[in-house]
Formats: sequence, structure tokens, C-alpha cells
Amino acid sequence: MTFAVVTGSNRGIGLALVRELKSRGHSVLAACRTSSPELAKLGAEVIEGVDVSTDAGLSAIVGAVGERSIDLLINNAGILVWGDALGALDVDGIRKQLEVNALGPLRLTDALRDRLAKGSKVALVTSRMGSIEDNSSGGAYGYRMSKAALNMAGKSLAIDLKGRGVAVAILHPGMVKTDMVGTHGGQVEPDEAARDLLARIDELTLETSGGFWHAKGQRLPW
Repeated sequence: MTFAVVTGSNRGIGLALVRELKSRGHSVLAACRTSSPELAKLGAEVIEGVDVSTDAGLSAIVGAVGERSIDLLINNAGILVWGDALGALDVDGIRKQLEVNALGPLRLTDALRDRLAKGSKVALVTSRMGSIEDNSSGGAYGYRMSKAALNMAGKSLAIDLKGRGVAVAILHPGMVKTDMVGTHGGQVEPDEAARDLLARIDELTLETSGGFWHAKGQRLPW
């Protein structure tokens, strides 16, 4: 049975990923800050109080994993602070997004590196808003910067983990209808996004490790 770890699992994409993985018969450790009734119904192993930007949050996940080998680590937890604009920069918000969206996944993957064996896979749920080439509208400084940093971390992880036989996917789920997106809307339901993301992870090999992919399958520009 595959053992998967999913962060940010109480709602949205994370919840849908846990649901899909459980439907496949996988064992799932679902990490989140606060659980939800929907997550509790799925039969996953839930660990609450996890903020991936803190030492305590990372230690809690490492402790919950214990000596188990991780087949799939999905770094999904993230935050979005709207409203960044020149002349009205939310510096604290930018800093928090960098800590959660970029440093959090890097630190967690590093903390769990000894639980990743040959054939294990690591997925980073990023955004095409982290693409420098694709940026045609500006703004959103904190979110764009944090996702660009996450993309770079994913590329380096792919190189550094290749010798262990561990592949890394850098994945944009699409504009998903979640609470994080809120009134800005979305085009993709979380369950569809989860299925698409897992399809890309299923396809992932050491030869394609480190690529930046849309959940629908096309390569995205850096």
C-alpha cells in the first residue's frame, strides 16, 4: 500500500487529493492547521496544528511519519494575500507568503529526506503565477515571488534527490474554485484538479523530474 503525506489537507485541493488517494486505497497522512468534518470522514490519518512555516509544525509531521517510508509527498499547503500593489505593499504579507509557500515545502522535504527512498515522488503544488515569462499583468508581488521561489526550490530538489532515485514534480493545478481564490473566481473544481495532479504524478519519472507542468499536461514556461 502506498503511503502518502499531504499538507494543507483540510479543504480545497488538499482535501480533494486526500479523497482521491483514499479512493485508490492508499494510506494517507493528512496534515493541516485545523481539520474539517469533510476531512474527518475520509478515514485518513489526520494531524492538526501544522503550520509548515514553523519548526513546531515541521517537527509534528516528522514525528507523525515516524520510521515509515514515504512513497508520495505532496507539498500543497499555501496562502494567498490579495492586494499587493506599488505604493501599498503588504510587506508582512509578502514575507509570510515566502515563508509558507516557498520555505515551508523546502524545509519539509528536507526534514523528510531520509524517509524518501528509491521510487518515491515529491510534488510541489505551485502556480503559473510564479512564471516570470508568463507574467503579463504585474502585481501580486508576494504570491508571484513565493511561487517563483518554490519553482526554483523544486528544480534544485529534483537535481539533489535524483541520486536517491526520487523524482520531483512542479505542478500548477489550474485556477481552482477554492476558498483561497474566493471572489476572484475559478474555472476548475477541486476534485478535477486533484485527479489531474495525480495523473501528472503518476507519469512522473526521473527523466522528467524537475519539470514545471500544468495539471492538464502541458509544460509551462519558467
